[in-house]
Amino acid sequence: MRAIGIQALAVSVPDRVLTNEHWRQTQPELVARAEERIWMWKPPKDWSEGSEPFNRAMAPYLYDPFRGAKLRRRLPPQGSALSLEADAARQALDAAGLGIEDVDLLICSSFLPDSVGIGGAAFLARELGLEGAAWNLETACSSATVAFQTACGLIQAGQHKRALVVTSCTYSRVAPDDDPVSWGVGDAATALVVGEVAPGTGYLGGHTVHSAATCGAVAYELDHDRDGRPYFHLKAGRKAAQRLLRETAEPYLKTCTFGALEKAGLELDDLDFFVFNTPLAWSAAFSARVLGIAPERTISIYPLYANVGPALTGLNLFHAAAWGRIRPQDRVLIYSVGSVSSCSAAIVRWGDVALGAVPAGVTPELLAALEAEPLPGPVERPIADVA
Repeated sequence: MRAIGIQALAVSVPDRVLTNEHWRQTQPELVARAEERIWMWKPPKDWSEGSEPFNRAMAPYLYDPFRGAKLRRRLPPQGSALSLEADAARQALDAAGLGIEDVDLLICSSFLPDSVGIGGAAFLARELGLEGAAWNLETACSSATVAFQTACGLIQAGQHKRALVVTSCTYSRVAPDDDPVSWGVGDAATALVVGEVAPGTGYLGGHTVHSAATCGAVAYELDHDRDGRPYFHLKAGRKAAQRLLRETAEPYLKTCTFGALEKAGLELDDLDFFVFNTPLAWSAAFSARVLGIAPERTISIYPLYANVGPALTGLNLFHAAAWGRIRPQDRVLIYSVGSVSSCSAAIVRWGDVALGAVPAGVTPELLAALEAEPLPGPVERPIADVA
């Protein structure tokens, strides 16, 4: 059986970077209300930071109105998902020393696409000059993982020779600045070139389940901007979402991880590194605790980019490889959880993977500095402020 896996990996992010100070300056009343709720917050009766892994991982962030978010990348007003997707795709092809004529399949996941109701695959194929097949595949934050496995299966079956898997997320367009959801989301795109790789490397096995238990956690409502143009507005049911995440996060992670290990013929101790999608500041810490692995064996780029949905998987994988956290021959678990969609794990043996450029100014030292910044703790509200 031929070995199929990642030949190249690249990322693209907007130049514009927003810090928490952006909202403190532009939405001071909104931030003040969030801090007010923190001062008034009391843990529910069934909540204890030592009761289970999710609460323990979340505990350090409870008094931070931004829930651990530090930086986010945002598209300019006239920016597009297509521009990010095309840049990531071209970088991946260039890194691999390939042209678009060397690709006969494009799988695209634009979350959400530039045109309401129309996926981005055909637009990206036209932009790149692709003459092969192109289609959209969407399963929320698991899109990149599932698309990668789909590409591997089709190439292994002889249906295609080489695939380009492109994923983008433009959450800033569905979460306006006057919505607290915007504090923890950003924009990004990633691209994988998938094809035949050296024997013994590549995709080893995977396992995917639906996440119907999270139905009700998030939804999109059709709204209109100030110019009357339609757009989808991301709505997160805070209490419902938190409860559903707490209840499902651990079983989904274990089911997919151990299902993938079984199909790959491996044990947990055989793995060298773990890449989780990180929609929350504590996602990686939670996942590491559940699986009983050392935090040093995973990575979280949340402080650098916040939640960029399906692009999280590729960004975490890219930076781990670019910064030497993943080395050739390492066995790597890739896990993603998508609300109201699917959860998926894939195991790969890392090979000679070509990489695109690291975004300007993004370094391991910057990530370490952001992680080292102290988080707010419980405070007593000044008596003069109580009314």
